[in-house]
Amino acid sequence: MKNRNSAFIEQLNFTVSGLENNRKFPIEYTGRGDDISPEFLIENLSPDAKTIAIILEDLSHFIKEFTHWCIWNIPPTQKINSCIPKGKIVNELSGAVQGVAYGLHRYAGPKPPKGKIHIYRFTVYALDCKIKLSPLKGKKSFLKTAENHILQKGSLIGQFE
Repeated sequence: MKNRNSAFIEQLNFTVSGLENNRKFPIEYTGRGDDISPEFLIENLSPDAKTIAIILEDLSHFIKEFTHWCIWNIPPTQKINSCIPKGKIVNELSGAVQGVAYGLHRYAGPKPPKGKIHIYRFTVYALDCKIKLSPLKGKKSFLKTAENHILQKGSLIGQFE
């Protein structure tokens, strides 16, 4: 995988607590449960990473890749705790920024229409810098700003009904 600078983007390996790839989301991480962000364990974070970003998207939504969560400027770490608080700026994560997603500045877990199975994707990015972007921006602006700064990227798929 290459970005616009033709620099190689390495695979980022991570796990989400209680979620196996292509399996059902644990209820506590959904809008029908506690609606809390899960714990992330990152396995091979580059020593050059300055920040981490996470995006959660609904791949089954009628709006293509509908964003449920977009957070950036998380300090580089191998463990991101669950229950990230709501708000534009997350002081508990050294000033990480939660952009606009689902009309909110917080994690908004899966909650598809009853009786419908939707597919969701977590994407985690390791970046070579802090992203200077207003929390009033969302995924599209984040990705455009970050595109030449992505060192690693990985995804995990989950589903929920």
